[in-house]
Amino acid sequence: MDLNLILPQFGGAAFTIVSFVVALSVIVAIHEYGHYIVGRWTGIHAEVFSLGFGPVLFSRVDRRGTRWQVAALPFGGYVRFLGDTNAASIRSLSGGPTDRNTMAGAPVWARALTVAAGPAFNFALSILVFATLIMLQGRTTDPLTVAELHPLPASYGQGLQAGDAILSIEGQDIPAFSGLRDFARTLPARAALTYTVDRQGAPAEVQGPYPYASLIASVTPGSAAYQAGLQGGDVIVAIDGQPVATFDQIIAAVSTSDGRALTFDIWRDGTVTPTPIAPRRVDLPTPDGGFDTVWLIGVTGALVFEPRTEKFGPVDSLGYGAGQVWYIARSSISALAHIVTGDISSCNLSGPIGIAKTSGAMAAQGASNFIWFIAILSTAVGLLNLFPIPVLDGGHLVFHAYEVIARRKPSDLAVRLLMGLGLTVILTMTFFALANDLFLCP
Repeated sequence: MDLNLILPQFGGAAFTIVSFVVALSVIVAIHEYGHYIVGRWTGIHAEVFSLGFGPVLFSRVDRRGTRWQVAALPFGGYVRFLGDTNAASIRSLSGGPTDRNTMAGAPVWARALTVAAGPAFNFALSILVFATLIMLQGRTTDPLTVAELHPLPASYGQGLQAGDAILSIEGQDIPAFSGLRDFARTLPARAALTYTVDRQGAPAEVQGPYPYASLIASVTPGSAAYQAGLQGGDVIVAIDGQPVATFDQIIAAVSTSDGRALTFDIWRDGTVTPTPIAPRRVDLPTPDGGFDTVWLIGVTGALVFEPRTEKFGPVDSLGYGAGQVWYIARSSISALAHIVTGDISSCNLSGPIGIAKTSGAMAAQGASNFIWFIAILSTAVGLLNLFPIPVLDGGHLVFHAYEVIARRKPSDLAVRLLMGLGLTVILTMTFFALANDLFLCP
C-alpha cells in the first residue's frame, strides 16, 4: 500500500507522530528487554517493565512477579529492578535491600552484563534487520540481467527488455557489478547507447539508456529535493535549460552551484515540470574518518533497471549487517567529534523533531525504508547509551569499572552528584538539538 495516499486523509502531522512513536517504541522495547532478560538470567529480579512513562494504561503481573505495563507517554521506557528507587537503578541513600536478587546486591559482573545488554540488544536488532533486508534483496547475478525496466522519457534508449543479459555497451565488455559505476563513466554521456545483449539465447544489438541515467532512485527526507516535491522515479531531463542524460551530470551541476537556485526540468509520467531547487551545504563522511562539505539537493541515483538477483547467504548477510552497524557507529562518533571541534556544521545533529520528521518521511516511502530507518536509529540509540555519561548505561558501566578497580562501590552521594551532572549534560544536548530543529537548521 502506498502510504502517501493515506497522508491527506490521516493528516501529515499525525502520521509523523505515529511513525515516530512506532519507531521509538520498537527501539525502546528491544533496549529495555535486553536489560530485563539478561538481568533475569543473572539472577536480578525486575519489578517493573514499562513501555512509556506517566499514568499506566494497561498492566499485568507475570508468574515471576514482574509487572509489565504500557504508560500514557510513549516516548521511552524503563526496567525497574528490585532495590532501585527509580528507573536509573539508583539505590536509596539509606542503603535499601541488598539481597542477591537486587541490583545493589548482585555481583558486579551480573550488574555490568545487565547494563550492557540494553545497547547490545539495540545493535543486535540493527544487525538482524540489515541482514534480513539484504537477504530479501539478494545480490546481483552474473552476467548482469534485466529484471524490470524503469519508465524513462522516449529519448532514452527503449530497446532493452526484461530477461536481457547484458554482454557489452558501446562495444566494451561489461565488468563485474561492483565495477559497473566506474565502467559507466568511460561511456559517452548520451541518453541512448548501443547494447549487445543475450536475448533468449541469441545475441542482439539494441538501443538502451545510459546505465546510470538522470533517474532519481530515492529522495532524502527533509532535503531540498524532498521539500520541492521530487519523488523516486522522477527523471531530470535538464538543469537551467541544459539537457542532462546522466546522474553524474546532475552531480556536477549541483556541486558547482555554490547554493544558487537551479531550475530542474522534471519528467514524471510523460509530463515535464520546471522545478526550482536551491542546493544545500551538507557534510558527508569520508573513508578516512573525515568529512567533505558539498552542495546537495538530496537525491540518489541507481541503475535504469532492476537487475536480476540471487539469494544472499545468512553468514554473508550477518557480516553485511555487522558492517553497516560498525559504519553507522564510526560515522556518528566522527561527526560528533567534528561538530565539537567546529569542523562541520552543528546542523548534522538532529533532535527529536528532526528525527520525528524523518520517521514520517521514511514510513511514507514504504515499509522497507521505514524498517531500515528503525535499524539506523536503533544503532544510534545503542551508541548514545554507551557514552560514559552518568544516567546513561555507559555511565553505569564506568561506576562498575570503578568498583572493580577500587574494590568498593562509589558512595551514594558521589553517584547522585554525578547523576545530576550527567542529567544536566543530557538536557543540554537535548535543548541544543531542539534549537537546531526549530531555529538554527529548520
